[in-house]
Amino acid sequence: MDQQAAEKRVQELHVQLNQLNYEYHVLDQPTASDAEYDQLLRELINLEETFPQLKSPDSPTQRVGGAVLDMFEKVQHQSPMLSLGNAFGEQDLLDFDRRVRQAVGDQISYVCELKIDGLAVSLRYENGLFIQGATRGDGTIGEDITSNLRTIKSIPLRLNKPVSIEARGEVFMPRKSFEALNALKTERGEELAANPRNAAAGSLRQLDPKIAASRNLDIFLYNIADVGETGVTSHSAGLDLLESLGFKTNKERRKCASIEEVISYVNEWTEQRPNLPYDIDGIVIKVDSLAQQEELGTTAKSPRWAIAYKFPAEEVVTTLKSIELSVGRTGVVTPTAILEPVRVAGTTVQRASLHNEDLIREKDIKIGDQVVVKKAGDIIPEVVNVLVERRTGAEEEFRMPTHCPECESELVRLEEEVALRCINPKCPAQIREGLIHFVSRTAMNIDGLGEKVISQLFAEQLIEDVADIYKLSFDQLIQLERMGEKSVNNLIEAIDASKANSLEKLLFGLGIRHVGAKAAKTLAQEFETIDRLAVATAEELTAINEIGEKMAESVVAYFELEEVKELIEELKEAGVNTTYLGPKKVAVENIDHFFAGKTIVLTGKLEQLSRNEAKERIEAFGGKVAGSVSKKTDLVIAGEEAGSKLTKAEQLGIEVWNEERLVEELKK
Repeated sequence: MDQQAAEKRVQELHVQLNQLNYEYHVLDQPTASDAEYDQLLRELINLEETFPQLKSPDSPTQRVGGAVLDMFEKVQHQSPMLSLGNAFGEQDLLDFDRRVRQAVGDQISYVCELKIDGLAVSLRYENGLFIQGATRGDGTIGEDITSNLRTIKSIPLRLNKPVSIEARGEVFMPRKSFEALNALKTERGEELAANPRNAAAGSLRQLDPKIAASRNLDIFLYNIADVGETGVTSHSAGLDLLESLGFKTNKERRKCASIEEVISYVNEWTEQRPNLPYDIDGIVIKVDSLAQQEELGTTAKSPRWAIAYKFPAEEVVTTLKSIELSVGRTGVVTPTAILEPVRVAGTTVQRASLHNEDLIREKDIKIGDQVVVKKAGDIIPEVVNVLVERRTGAEEEFRMPTHCPECESELVRLEEEVALRCINPKCPAQIREGLIHFVSRTAMNIDGLGEKVISQLFAEQLIEDVADIYKLSFDQLIQLERMGEKSVNNLIEAIDASKANSLEKLLFGLGIRHVGAKAAKTLAQEFETIDRLAVATAEELTAINEIGEKMAESVVAYFELEEVKELIEELKEAGVNTTYLGPKKVAVENIDHFFAGKTIVLTGKLEQLSRNEAKERIEAFGGKVAGSVSKKTDLVIAGEEAGSKLTKAEQLGIEVWNEERLVEELKK
């Protein structure tokens, strides 16, 4: 066969195999046997081996798993992957409906979907070709797992139309695949996977795509990140569009005309949940109209137009065998219940936090008690109550110690706190936990330097503070358990890469009391360098809107410590960046522009700018972009198909511009 004939046959096989794959994995209506499919796939593999130039990224052969990766690259999402607020009962759903109606009126319809218990991912297509897939990560930055996602047969490598789109969905492991995986692990004498969700997440984070390919994962797509020029005006229409492009969506979704219909759907699936071939942990309820979604807007963490109903937690009975104490990075001593292992909501639970001594007294918990355990939100194990009637008299009362279990320093209870705290700054437990926090994903994000490795390094006295991390050598790391040459080189690269982080990551990583990730970013934006922040007064700090007195005092006290001054100098010498690298905060009074100090709302479809571009450029000129129209709104920019926001602006007599006027003003 010459190349021209081979090229024609390859294209025919692409079409045929993609159609068979779609029928089997998406429609669940196979029209060919496995043997027939395998025969066609082998023919394609042989042709691609003979004519390597004919192998393309969207070839069905690319699902078997590519080369082993050294590490996952970071990916910044084009728009945030927000988490959903939770509802735990009927009243929460009624309250959600009331808030929605107060904001957009009574003409509401909802879409209900099963909440798949899996791993959220984002899939990017350009001209119909799958080019990148990423995990949710922290919602802003995820990990590039394209190679692993290619192995999932229900993800199309080429769409039915040459469109550019970003689709989001949930990868999951069907129960049959989970049972097969654990049967194989049993055969090999390996530790069993805890539940399908963890197994799916672990499969997608394998550096060898062939492992992911062997796990028979699946996906349901549930959203389009930016409907753009698709013409879609509702969430339900977006799901229909995804289906028409060749994506797999969940057929159990339902459009509901009232919150009563939503509650009926929730009750129905609370009963039917065990009959599904995959795990779900709740129901997602979304306002169907995209115009209404836009009007409702989002908070910093979640959309106001959607909510996740969580199924009631499963409760089981087990024995509380003992109570362990742990010391956190802020010195708080936390009691933890050690339980007789028991299965709860799909995983084996052996530990549950008891929070503090007051809770133990309140629930009258004793060692040896029979206790009721559940997972709060199906995630965190919690002791609900004690079965007092089952006591035998052999149970033992528990009392919190007077001295730190790690360093023997006397424990104190600070004013207005229920927790006991070790205030020894040299307590080894606090130092170790502080190191673990410093390298965590939300702080300096050093891949490969997890809790176990930090604990080893600390135990071997190779690190005593965070600056020591940047002094680690290949020879020191290669001696650690389960650390090969490649792992060590990757870790050294990750440590080196973290030096370039923006200041807010470092501030959060340092673990300054009362300073969370958001406050760290505010401080970094305001002071721009750690040197300026270090000499800031409490008065200067409290002058910032988001900074209260308690936080200000904590920041001042932290930077006054001699050991902190020495630590900052060591970090600088190691090459760690101590400057804010994000967009600068510009004082409105210093901006001579029409937008300076004005509150502006964007609505409708913009043609020349993306919504994010318009927002960034308005903010650069000192304007504030709000999500909804109110009496405080100064200006509304209305694109094509502008909805209720435009109507409200006209009713309130607010100035309205079209996109052309906006673009003209941005050029000034």
